[in-house]
Amino acid sequence: MSAPRPGAAGATRACPHCKTTILESAVICPACKHYLRYDSPNAAAGPVTTALQVEGSIRHPAEGGAWEYSVVLTIRDDEGNEIARQVVGVGAMHAGEERTFNLAVEVMPTNDMRRAGKRGSRH
Repeated sequence: MSAPRPGAAGATRACPHCKTTILESAVICPACKHYLRYDSPNAAAGPVTTALQVEGSIRHPAEGGAWEYSVVLTIRDDEGNEIARQVVGVGAMHAGEERTFNLAVEVMPTNDMRRAGKRGSRH
């Protein structure tokens, strides 16, 4: 997959606070929640919508040895091709312990989508 050019929808950069790869248009880092820009035209872009949210818990039974786990996130396009695959976290659970996992996909309009609703021509 090729990287989108700067300023294009999907272009990325590193958060100056936590160094996570984030969208170039982000006003708040989704990883560390730090504000990135206060004077950005994107600041008034509109609300972020949570398009998908899944939460589940795993409880280790009271007996038995430790369980190890890996949290793997895979993103595929509409043709089933893998775009990204990342191990998000690993760990172990001992008897009686519980872990809760939450996945959220947040979507927001791009500058192009916001401009489409305005009158006038684009050159």
